[in-house]
Amino acid sequence: MSTEQGQPPDHWPVGRMLSAAARRIERAWDAHLASWDLNHASLPVLVYVTEQPLSQRQLADACGVTEQTMSRVVTRLVRTGYVTRGPHPDDRRRHVVAITPAGAAALAACADPRPAQEAVLGHLPPERRALLDDLLREVVAPRGGIPAPGRAPDAVENPPPARA
Repeated sequence: MSTEQGQPPDHWPVGRMLSAAARRIERAWDAHLASWDLNHASLPVLVYVTEQPLSQRQLADACGVTEQTMSRVVTRLVRTGYVTRGPHPDDRRRHVVAITPAGAAALAACADPRPAQEAVLGHLPPERRALLDDLLREVVAPRGGIPAPGRAPDAVENPPPARA
């Protein structure tokens, strides 16, 4: 049993507070996106394939998920008519995912994060929201020795200096 159980949030460790805040934002974002039959996992796919068609492997790498997870996300987007999945022109073993006009229209209509942010952060004054934004950007920025999201563990940014 956790020693945190039953404690009010002002006694929670920072990691637990960040996790709870992330879940709250994710639920609000998903509620906003549901009007277009999208969610927090499918929206980035539309963003990535807006530039050019990509393979499922490329999408999985870009989103930091497994190919199996990406396959489920793409299947749902194909079913909604937001993307197409077809054979790669040069490699029949691979599939490419491309956005459809319906997908581009849905992306344009839903991409504004303000409704979800307002639902969760609306009670904070603007200066506190700006401070939270700045602090979270520092927390999620890649640091030395830690791989950037979607990168292999050996592909670290700012590796620590070698010892002499």
